Amino acid sequence: MSLLPSLFIGAGLGAIIGSFLGTIVSRWPRGQSVVRGRSRCDGCDRALNALDLVPLASWLLARGKCRICGARIDRVHPLIELGCALIGGFCAWAFDPLAALFFAAGGWLLLTLAVLDARHMWLPDALILPLAALGLTLGDWILPAPFLDRVIGTVAGIILFALLAFVYRRLRGRDGLGLGDAKLLGAIGAWMGWQALPFVLLIASMAALLWVLALRVTGQQMHALTRIPLGTFLCLAVVPTWMVLTALFA
Repeated sequence: MSLLPSLFIGAGLGAIIGSFLGTIVSRWPRGQSVVRGRSRCDGCDRALNALDLVPLASWLLARGKCRICGARIDRVHPLIELGCALIGGFCAWAFDPLAALFFAAGGWLLLTLAVLDARHMWLPDALILPLAALGLTLGDWILPAPFLDRVIGTVAGIILFALLAFVYRRLRGRDGLGLGDAKLLGAIGAWMGWQALPFVLLIASMAALLWVLALRVTGQQMHALTRIPLGTFLCLAVVPTWMVLTALFA
């Protein structure tokens, strides 16, 4: 298949997957089922039909509002659909079909986790465990890092953050790191190997620091109890880490 059709197929599949993942981000934290029941408008509770559910296009044509009641549609839906489309399109352009689907699945999971942590400070096991399982199973045929390095990366990522969380709790008397962050770092290690973890932590920490500084510059109050979605920055650090390691070991 030529490049252009592959890119469009990857982007189209990504947008469709993104529509479902946007529903997960929107409904799951509220305790609503993501597999049962029809999608509904948050404003008027109207059941959405096929015209309302076309990825990206429906939101654009409706100008981000419900066609009936005019309530604004949560922007997480088009943003995740667009993000997943870009991930799918890029993977279809850069890899053969099997590897493209594999890397796209990882990217879609990371994007969903990043948004969930940014919005709700929540990194569910139901997304982290499949991410780790993909890296430790199908990754044997696709990922460059050896299996043993990825196993060590999984264990080291979990233990490192779990120990940091334990020490912080003992010293400060309150939680500073969630175990979700530890599991996420372990899942990243399952894909990239233990050698990548220092780069992931460095890039994520720098990004988080810049984000905090930007908030302070814009006048937002930051204090010792302000919660920071570290999981979001860990997810975002994966791509630049991959680029750094590729450049170093090419």
